[in-house]
Amino acid sequence: MDFPRFYARIKAVEGGAGQDATDPKILIGLWLYAISEGVASAREIDRLCTTHSAYRWICGGVSLNYHLMSDFRSAHGAALDDLFSQLLAVLMHQQLVSLKRVAQDGTRVRASAGAASFRRQPRL
Repeated sequence: MDFPRFYARIKAVEGGAGQDATDPKILIGLWLYAISEGVASAREIDRLCTTHSAYRWICGGVSLNYHLMSDFRSAHGAALDDLFSQLLAVLMHQQLVSLKRVAQDGTRVRASAGAASFRRQPRL
Protein backbone atom coordinates (compact mmCIF):
# COMPACT_ATOMS: atom_id res chain seq x y z
CA MET A 1 0.00 0.00 0.00
CA ASP A 2 1.08 3.52 -0.73
CA PHE A 3 1.19 5.94 2.22
CA PRO A 4 2.78 9.21 0.98
CA ARG A 5 -0.29 11.29 1.94
CA PHE A 6 0.19 10.27 5.55
CA TYR A 7 3.92 11.07 5.63
CA ALA A 8 3.73 14.49 3.94
CA ARG A 9 3.17 16.42 7.19
CA ILE A 10 6.08 14.82 9.07
CA LYS A 11 8.62 14.62 6.24
CA ALA A 12 11.88 16.54 6.57
CA VAL A 13 12.28 19.23 3.94
CA GLU A 14 15.24 21.34 2.83
CA GLY A 15 15.99 23.96 5.44
CA GLY A 16 14.05 22.30 8.23
CA ALA A 17 13.78 19.14 10.24
CA GLY A 18 10.84 16.81 10.03
CA GLN A 19 8.20 16.68 12.73
CA ASP A 20 8.65 14.14 15.51
CA ALA A 21 5.70 11.78 15.09
CA THR A 22 4.35 8.30 15.60
CA ASP A 23 4.62 6.20 12.45
CA PRO A 24 1.36 6.65 10.51
CA LYS A 25 1.30 2.91 9.75
CA ILE A 26 0.67 2.22 13.45
CA LEU A 27 -2.18 4.74 13.59
CA ILE A 28 -3.69 3.45 10.34
CA GLY A 29 -3.45 -0.12 11.61
CA LEU A 30 -5.17 0.80 14.86
CA TRP A 31 -8.01 2.66 13.14
CA LEU A 32 -8.45 -0.11 10.58
CA TYR A 33 -8.58 -2.84 13.19
CA ALA A 34 -10.83 -0.80 15.48
CA ILE A 35 -13.32 -0.01 12.73
CA SER A 36 -13.39 -3.66 11.67
CA GLU A 37 -14.28 -4.51 15.28
CA GLY A 38 -16.99 -1.82 15.45
CA VAL A 39 -14.99 0.65 17.53
CA ALA A 40 -15.12 4.24 16.24
CA SER A 41 -14.03 6.19 19.33
CA ALA A 42 -10.47 7.41 19.85
CA ARG A 43 -10.97 7.19 23.64
CA GLU A 44 -12.10 3.57 23.34
CA ILE A 45 -9.10 2.73 21.15
CA ASP A 46 -6.84 4.36 23.75
CA ARG A 47 -8.40 2.19 26.47
CA LEU A 48 -8.09 -0.95 24.33
CA CYS A 49 -4.40 -0.21 23.67
CA THR A 50 -3.76 -0.89 27.35
CA THR A 51 -6.18 -3.77 27.92
CA HIS A 52 -6.55 -5.76 24.66
CA SER A 53 -3.72 -7.95 23.34
CA ALA A 54 -4.35 -7.26 19.64
CA TYR A 55 -4.25 -3.49 20.11
CA ARG A 56 -1.10 -3.74 22.25
CA TRP A 57 0.51 -5.85 19.50
CA ILE A 58 -0.33 -3.25 16.83
CA CYS A 59 1.18 -0.50 19.03
CA GLY A 60 4.38 -2.53 19.42
CA GLY A 61 5.39 -0.74 22.62
CA VAL A 62 4.70 2.75 21.26
CA SER A 63 2.70 4.81 23.74
CA LEU A 64 -0.36 6.52 22.30
CA ASN A 65 -3.25 8.56 23.64
CA TYR A 66 -6.76 9.34 22.46
CA HIS A 67 -5.83 12.89 21.44
CA LEU A 68 -3.17 11.62 19.01
CA MET A 69 -5.65 9.12 17.54
CA SER A 70 -8.36 11.75 17.19
CA ASP A 71 -6.04 14.37 15.66
CA PHE A 72 -4.72 11.83 13.16
CA ARG A 73 -8.23 10.89 12.06
CA SER A 74 -9.25 14.54 11.75
CA ALA A 75 -6.13 15.55 9.84
CA HIS A 76 -6.31 12.62 7.40
CA GLY A 77 -10.06 12.02 7.16
CA ALA A 78 -10.33 11.98 3.37
CA ALA A 79 -7.17 9.89 2.93
CA LEU A 80 -8.35 7.36 5.53
CA ASP A 81 -11.78 7.12 3.91
CA ASP A 82 -10.15 6.52 0.54
CA LEU A 83 -7.76 3.90 1.95
CA PHE A 84 -10.52 2.05 3.80
CA SER A 85 -12.76 2.12 0.72
CA GLN A 86 -9.98 0.64 -1.40
CA LEU A 87 -9.33 -2.04 1.20
CA LEU A 88 -13.03 -2.91 1.40
CA ALA A 89 -13.17 -3.16 -2.41
CA VAL A 90 -10.21 -5.55 -2.43
CA LEU A 91 -11.77 -7.71 0.29
CA MET A 92 -15.08 -7.81 -1.60
CA HIS A 93 -13.30 -8.67 -4.86
CA GLN A 94 -11.55 -11.57 -3.12
CA GLN A 95 -14.94 -12.60 -1.67
CA LEU A 96 -13.61 -12.31 1.89
CA VAL A 97 -16.43 -9.98 2.95
CA SER A 98 -19.89 -9.19 1.69
CA LEU A 99 -22.19 -6.24 2.24
CA LYS A 100 -25.29 -8.12 3.32
CA ARG A 101 -26.09 -5.56 6.00
CA VAL A 102 -25.90 -1.80 5.47
CA ALA A 103 -26.37 0.57 8.41
CA GLN A 104 -27.44 4.18 8.55
CA ASP A 105 -25.52 6.55 10.78
CA GLY A 106 -28.62 8.28 12.19
CA THR A 107 -27.88 11.73 10.85
CA ARG A 108 -30.98 13.89 10.82
CA VAL A 109 -31.67 15.81 7.64
CA ARG A 110 -34.15 18.65 7.66
CA ALA A 111 -36.76 18.46 4.91
CA SER A 112 -36.85 21.47 2.60
CA ALA A 113 -40.47 21.14 1.42
CA GLY A 114 -43.17 23.13 3.16
CA ALA A 115 -46.52 21.68 4.15
CA ALA A 116 -48.36 23.76 1.51
CA SER A 117 -46.43 22.14 -1.34
CA PHE A 118 -48.12 18.79 -0.66
CA ARG A 119 -51.70 20.06 -0.61
CA ARG A 120 -52.22 20.82 -4.27
CA GLN A 121 -53.32 18.17 -6.74
CA PRO A 122 -50.73 18.95 -9.49
CA ARG A 123 -47.85 18.52 -7.05
CA LEU A 124 -48.99 15.22 -5.57
